[in-house]
Amino acid sequence: MKVLGIETSCDETGVAIYDEHRGLIADLLYSQIDLHKKYGGVVPELASRDHIRKTLPMIDQALIDSDCHPRDIDGIAYTAGPGLVGALLVGASIAKSLALAWNIPALGIHHMEGHLLAARLTSEPPDYPYVALLVSGGHTLLLCCENPGQYQLLGESLDDAAGEAFDKVAKMLSLGYPGGPEIARLALNGNRNRFIFPRPMTNRPGLDFSFSGLKTFTLNTLKDLEQPTDQDKADIAVAFQTAVVDTIRIKCQRALEQTGLTTLVIAGGVSANIELRVELRKMTDKYGGTVYYPAPEFCTDNGAMIAYAGFERLKRGQTEDLSIDVKPRWPMTDLPAMG
Repeated sequence: MKVLGIETSCDETGVAIYDEHRGLIADLLYSQIDLHKKYGGVVPELASRDHIRKTLPMIDQALIDSDCHPRDIDGIAYTAGPGLVGALLVGASIAKSLALAWNIPALGIHHMEGHLLAARLTSEPPDYPYVALLVSGGHTLLLCCENPGQYQLLGESLDDAAGEAFDKVAKMLSLGYPGGPEIARLALNGNRNRFIFPRPMTNRPGLDFSFSGLKTFTLNTLKDLEQPTDQDKADIAVAFQTAVVDTIRIKCQRALEQTGLTTLVIAGGVSANIELRVELRKMTDKYGGTVYYPAPEFCTDNGAMIAYAGFERLKRGQTEDLSIDVKPRWPMTDLPAMG
């Protein structure tokens, strides 16, 4: 079975082809960062228009790269949500049109399940059950993954997601977009002992997150400095990053203790943060557990994760009709088990 994957949920256009026997045989990604950078964030209308321009040529190129003809493709997977509605509609419309023309099934994939399953695009994937941390620009979730497609929500962000908080704090510090890599870079020059930022919602039970207050604390610290120097900004960057990482580590540790599991999977764009990886590795090592991450190229949005998630569901017989229906908001707990 060969599955074409299309990812157009936000500001990356991803196209990939996954082969049941050979793995990924094509993987293309186009980032819109340069397009949105001057606005300090994603402009939905511009994102949708760019997906329209890029997706079909990238599909043509993926077929060339994999030495495939449309008749070789057995199914199409596309991101149906969550995400920007206009961007999602581009991918869904193209997928359903090609499915009709090629007489093959098309299946909508949950964006965050794609991120989660990206950790399985490796020679040594994690075994079920495990705890998963999905942390990106739009989502921060803790899940108990009992079986393929069977997810129990343990905790989620009540306001800003971690990646969103990174973007907003980067803007406060006059850094570029996206904010996570920019803050991580600046934090390397920061004094860890100068500022101590709060670890929100860690002094109470539960596994939910909140980063809005931490964002406000950062803004107030910056205002108190009146005319912050480059070193001031670096010190704030490292204090903010350390607070976010520490908060996530504490919640992940609680999740493992609560479930009695020892395997942690972390996925999503923020999972590329080096300090977060180091701290979670230390924590799981201490408890005799194991932490898994996707390869760096699969941490951000990509077509490979959608192609693979589509393969896993299509091979188990999941289908849908050719109507175009996207879900900008879509709880993972609503997904059917894979069987």
